Amino acid sequence: QGLLVESGGGLVQPGGSLRLSCSASGILFRFYTMAWYRQAPGKQRELVATITSGGSTNYPTGSVKGRFTISRDAAKETVYLQMNDLKPEDTAAYYCNRIPNYTYWGQGTQVTVSS
Repeated sequence: QGLLVESGGGLVQPGGSLRLSCSASGILFRFYTMAWYRQAPGKQRELVATITSGGSTNYPTGSVKGRFTISRDAAKETVYLQMNDLKPEDTAAYYCNRIPNYTYWGQGTQVTVSS
């Protein structure tokens, strides 16, 4: 059975940086596109960034382009999200998953951007 474990969130001031990590085991990591999602209170979960098995990236959420960078390490079965110049509107719980989604989501990691 697969397991997704996100980490690296926290409280940061506007303009700060965080690096999120997601350990993904048992989901055939190396074959799939991996993605980061986020969900703010009262809002739907949104797709933030994707990375294919070959390393091609995409950022469907326009507001993060140029500030967020997704990467992956196949040997560690880990996907990362480097977030720079954080803004209060980036506050959310962040989750990773493969595409198509694995059934069981992780617990997420909370990112709070506030002064």
